[in-house]
Amino acid sequence: MQVALLTVGDELLAGDTVNTNATWLADRLSERGVSVQRVLVVPDDREDIAENVRTYSEAYDAVVVTGGLGGTPDDVTMAAVADAFDRELAVDDLAFAEVEETLAAIAESYPDLDIDAETEATIPAGSRPLLNRGGLSPGCVVENVYVLPGIPDEMKTMFEAVEEEFEGDAVSEFLYTERPEGNLVDVLTEAGKEFDVSVGCYPDRSAGHNRLKVTGDDPEEVEAAIEWLIDETGASEEPLD
Repeated sequence: MQVALLTVGDELLAGDTVNTNATWLADRLSERGVSVQRVLVVPDDREDIAENVRTYSEAYDAVVVTGGLGGTPDDVTMAAVADAFDRELAVDDLAFAEVEETLAAIAESYPDLDIDAETEATIPAGSRPLLNRGGLSPGCVVENVYVLPGIPDEMKTMFEAVEEEFEGDAVSEFLYTERPEGNLVDVLTEAGKEFDVSVGCYPDRSAGHNRLKVTGDDPEEVEAAIEWLIDETGASEEPLD
């Protein structure tokens, strides 16, 4: 399964907010054997979001979009996703009931809160609502596009409700070596030719070693590449002290 991540927000592009959502999602999806093919940050621009959602939806098995949900003027993600699939926006009954229930629960704590429940519960017509157990604004699923909140805690809770819909065959294993990256070029190139795997090298100067990542769809092929690399480089399967 190949997936693209689309994170929305001017604050991400300005560097005001660290894009932890993309990192967390990529890690979680990789754990499930899913291959994350693209990670893109786009501004709070309806046309830009719609164009990229449409392109990625056609190119990959699924797209995960985060950010830009709610009722403020810069929250245009739902409208953009609707545009991408030529759908109207509509109030979803299930989402509306959930939003009203949440607002009622917090009314005493926030007596001056002025939120339009219908606006919050508006999603692309015919989409599947994803209830926000950690916040207010619902997400949704439109065809192969999953729309999640930008607030990290809310995003994680909502993704965990649908994560079983993401499954893949990719397997990754790690090796650790103190050999300089420049001295690994030839052997890593050879590994990629000898085995049906991809091999990456990631220097970690603070730890004093390089981390090698071997990824493939066949566990036996990955294991064979790991054993070959250990023989060729003396690398360890355990992090070096």
